[in-house]
Amino acid sequence: MACASISQFMILSPRGDTIISKDFRGDSPANAAESFFRKVKFWEKGDAPPVFVVDGVNYLYIRKNGLLFACTTRFNVSPSMVIELLNRMAKVFKDYCGVLSEEAIRKNFILIYELLDEILDYGYPQGTSTETLKNFIYNEPIMVDAGRAMRMPTMNPKTTPSMAAHKPITYQRERTGKQKNEIFVDILERLNVLFSPSGLVLNSTIDGCIQMKSYLSGR
Repeated sequence: MACASISQFMILSPRGDTIISKDFRGDSPANAAESFFRKVKFWEKGDAPPVFVVDGVNYLYIRKNGLLFACTTRFNVSPSMVIELLNRMAKVFKDYCGVLSEEAIRKNFILIYELLDEILDYGYPQGTSTETLKNFIYNEPIMVDAGRAMRMPTMNPKTTPSMAAHKPITYQRERTGKQKNEIFVDILERLNVLFSPSGLVLNSTIDGCIQMKSYLSGR
């Protein structure tokens, strides 16, 4: 089981500032965050790979919204497993903070550390299900504006602006003690068209995705 353990977890800003740092095992250098960012920033050829080794320490990381989610380990871990773990952790942080940004992480650092204590135990993954973690998390998130949504007229009074999908998962705890059964769906579409000099359509593609956030009680 030791081969599945990570030593440190950290979140760095695009400037290299350490926003979140937690040491689980104490077997990695104290300046790991600085060494990691220096290596990523000044990689010799192109972008740094998601997995590399410096002085016997394995570094694994992903990028999300400009932030670096990284971990270190001295064990021969499965890279795909750790990368998947980092992606799931980033998703959990977004579910609880509402939006994944430097400001949201900084304002909710107490909540992030509480989540880390539940997700990882001595470096071993315990669980990354947002629904399961709700039973153990008690800190309320601090709301962060995800951006000014465009004010567009609507004929359906039940339609909510698209930014509603970025509300924290714990936002459903109403001050009145009542819980609303709500579900928010964003349908995002992107159209790419290539025209010839004469105005003829040479190629066209439609790409899109559906983003959903559920606040259903399940009862």
